[in-house]
Amino acid sequence: MSAATATCPKGFKTWIAKPGEIKRKWYIVDAANQSLGRLSTKIAMRLMGKDKPTFTRHLDTGDFVVVINAEKVKIDARKLRTKEYRRWSGYLGGLKIRNFEEMQTKAPDRIIEHAVRLMLPKNLLAKRLITKLKVYRGAEHPHKAQQPEAWNPLG
Repeated sequence: MSAATATCPKGFKTWIAKPGEIKRKWYIVDAANQSLGRLSTKIAMRLMGKDKPTFTRHLDTGDFVVVINAEKVKIDARKLRTKEYRRWSGYLGGLKIRNFEEMQTKAPDRIIEHAVRLMLPKNLLAKRLITKLKVYRGAEHPHKAQQPEAWNPLG
């Protein structure tokens, strides 16, 4: 007997999802009064597909997530003043720093996108995964045709 048959009995094989077999759903999340970190971890898990039994590490098996009311997301009171978002243009003096309060008024959708992006794996697959995240400032979104299911990740 070879080593492969000794450790893997006949009929027991590892199942791997194929790109054509993956079924994706659309989910809608209301971010109003939700904690940023806890919400972001659940969204990242749903984007990767880790909550499905068909999860395959090297394939995009996740679902689409639409987040509404991004400007109403909650964060710790201390972090309101101390949390910083940095962007660098690549030139000398091109560093732009904004705190959480500024980002919440100017670009609240980038807050959630940034938090989720940092929770995804650091590889080329993450670029494909982050495109399935749609974040909107208010309660309106243009994805009604996809008939997204309501999803409350923290409850």
